[in-house]
Amino acid sequence: MGVCVPVACGWGRLEVEGLELLPTSGPVLVAANHDSNMDPVSIGVAARKRRQIRALAKSSLWSVRGLGPLLDGMGQIPIDRGAGDAHALDRAIEALRAGACIGVFPEGTRTLGRPLRARGGIGRLAEAVPGTEVVLASVSGTTDFVRFPRRPRARVRFSRPAGGDYRLGEDHGDFAARLIDEIRADTPRVTAGRRARSVAPE
Repeated sequence: MGVCVPVACGWGRLEVEGLELLPTSGPVLVAANHDSNMDPVSIGVAARKRRQIRALAKSSLWSVRGLGPLLDGMGQIPIDRGAGDAHALDRAIEALRAGACIGVFPEGTRTLGRPLRARGGIGRLAEAVPGTEVVLASVSGTTDFVRFPRRPRARVRFSRPAGGDYRLGEDHGDFAARLIDEIRADTPRVTAGRRARSVAPE
């Protein structure tokens, strides 16, 4: 995070809203939209003064030379995306029970401007650890990090879900979908790449 602060805050002009809504202790799930590779970095930097966010990160990142130890040091949890990685979810549940703050992208991967089906994993995590608080993180401006020399203006806005935390018996997919719907009402999808293009909601 220390290495990333100058990039996100200095060059990226990161603005943070609603940080006081992020609990400083106890099990927390942070649900966020995902349009850019800079999203997890921006969210982690935005929350750093209040909470360390442990993210479920794709396992292939650990094969990047020199990156594995950094990810381990940040407490990230490797997951095989698209493979229904139950072992990774079990590790996340264990961390939640110990009072960790876990970051999840219910859309599963970068949207690339496409509407994606919400994944129910976040519902399983919330159900497994009763009392887990849910915080939404709406991330915008991060797709501009690749548009050099244009300087980005990133924003992370934390909020609590209008529909409340996970309700006992709530369908996992429906829970994830209502979180994403609320996030996307605030932050429309944007295509990645050199040219920005917002995607109208369905």
